[in-house]
Amino acid sequence: MKVLLIEDERKISDFVTKGLKEQGFAVDLAENGEDGYYMATTQSYDAIVLDIMLPGRDGLSILKSLRAKGNNVPVIAATARGELDERLEGLNLGADDYLTKPFYVDELVARLLALHRRSTGSELSIKQVEDLVINLSTREVKRGERSIDLTSREFNLLEYLMRSPGRVYTRTQILEHVWGYDFDPNTNIVDVCLQRLRKKVEQAGEEKLIETVRGVGYRIRKE
Repeated sequence: MKVLLIEDERKISDFVTKGLKEQGFAVDLAENGEDGYYMATTQSYDAIVLDIMLPGRDGLSILKSLRAKGNNVPVIAATARGELDERLEGLNLGADDYLTKPFYVDELVARLLALHRRSTGSELSIKQVEDLVINLSTREVKRGERSIDLTSREFNLLEYLMRSPGRVYTRTQILEHVWGYDFDPNTNIVDVCLQRLRKKVEQAGEEKLIETVRGVGYRIRKE
């Protein structure tokens, strides 16, 4: 899951970025409103965590402009305790949720996953292709009766592919959504991780579900 964090307080941004990355999220950071708005309008994100009180261009202005342009990316507005008017205005302008600072990263993760399920039209936290099942809430993966132990990165890669079975995702798309934009696009990290994932998901005697589309990328086979 690819998240844009727009936050000017370095202590908070470092803490949140570290916590989300430990949970396997790909995180891009903008430390002011202008950069945040530019990134939000030029790149694709699964969600935005937006500080309302930013220097220069504030969060409410960013949110209003995004919604005016028809950009419906899920947004969690972050506000300092007691800023009730800003929270209400943010929700009225189209914020999907809000958190009061300080907050726990675990709570942010839970809200991001809930927004992701709603935005993708899947209120349930279960995704399944053939006998391969992933649980977004517990981050468990099973192939039939066999449990599969995945790293956070492998889990997010599998979840990304399973969003739209049959759809081909390019290496660049996978790199941006699972690792983040600051990785070298010429790296082979996507192919290496796919190889590890295949070994875990497709063992001897099991049908092949992850397909390589030569010269393009990868996809989960559609049922």
